[in-house]
Parts: sequence; structure tokens; C-alpha cells
Amino acid sequence: MVALNPPLCDFGRPAIDFDLPGTDGRRHTLASCRGPNGLLVMFICNHCPYVKAIIDRLIRDCRELAAHGIGCVAIMSNDVAAYPEDSPEAMQRWAQELDFPFPYLYDATQAVARAYGAVCTPDFFGYNATLELQYRGRLDASGRQPAPADSRRELFSALQEIARSGRGPAEQNASIGCSIKWKED
Repeated sequence: MVALNPPLCDFGRPAIDFDLPGTDGRRHTLASCRGPNGLLVMFICNHCPYVKAIIDRLIRDCRELAAHGIGCVAIMSNDVAAYPEDSPEAMQRWAQELDFPFPYLYDATQAVARAYGAVCTPDFFGYNATLELQYRGRLDASGRQPAPADSRRELFSALQEIARSGRGPAEQNASIGCSIKWKED
């Protein structure tokens, strides 16, 4: 598996609308996922070791961000024919098992991942209340293994700042993860 780093934040870039099915049996849109102070859009998947290394911290942070008016949504865009462990059924099991506090959506056509410019899992996009991009960084210093428990909560701190001021931090560290598994044309 090749580890990729997404580009850093393109401040002010507007969030892209979407309408995708969730593991909860409902459809979710940009409008239904956003919070009054912003939105965190995450591209994740079930099988990626980078996602597995942070999933418990990510769930904790999303629960806490809700109290700051930040909505959170996770999108899975991998080719499930090549990676059946990322299938909608497996997504549903994982979301229930871990009690995701956010919708977990399936991007079957990969159009949403392409529109956002997502490159890896995890890939985080933090938006302010007017849905302008303010954060494109990592959760924390974790890689294929979790960072030490006392590591700085970079994503959480950035989204708190966005909720409070509408602006993300000027300095951001790129996320790292497995490439999105694109379908062959």
C-alpha cells in the first residue's frame, strides 16, 4: 500500500453538494449534514490501516465537535469490487459496531470524491458556517499506528477554532493515508 498526502488547504473553496445513501438507510446531503458553525467532511473506508489507527479518536472528536455546532459526515468512495471489505454491508456493520456519531455514506460512482479532490483515506475537509474550506489537515500525529495518547488533537483544535472564529489555522499538517481505490475506466 502506498501512503499518500493530500494537498494542503485551499482556503475559501466552497463545499461541494452531495446526495448519497447512508448506512442508516437514508439519503444525506450537504445541507442535512452541516452544523450551524460548520461541517467536517471525511473520506474514510473500512480496510485502511491509517483509518483503523485513528477511528476511535475520530469518533471521540466528532462527538465533541457536535457540542461546538460542527456537523460531521464520512464518505466511502473506494471501488468495492476490488475491495469487498469496504462494501455497503461491511460499512453498515462497522458503523453499528463502533456506534458512529455521524452519517457514513457510500459514493458508488466516486463522483463526490473526485469533486472534492479527495486522494486518500483518511482525508479531512473542515468548513466554516458559510461552507468555505478552512482545514485540510490530519487528525493528529498518527500514521499506520496511533500516535501517543497525549498527542495534540490537531483536527479537533482546528475545527473548534473554525466554530469560534470562522477561520482555520494558517499552519496545517497534511493527512496521510492509503490512496482512494479508483475504479478502472
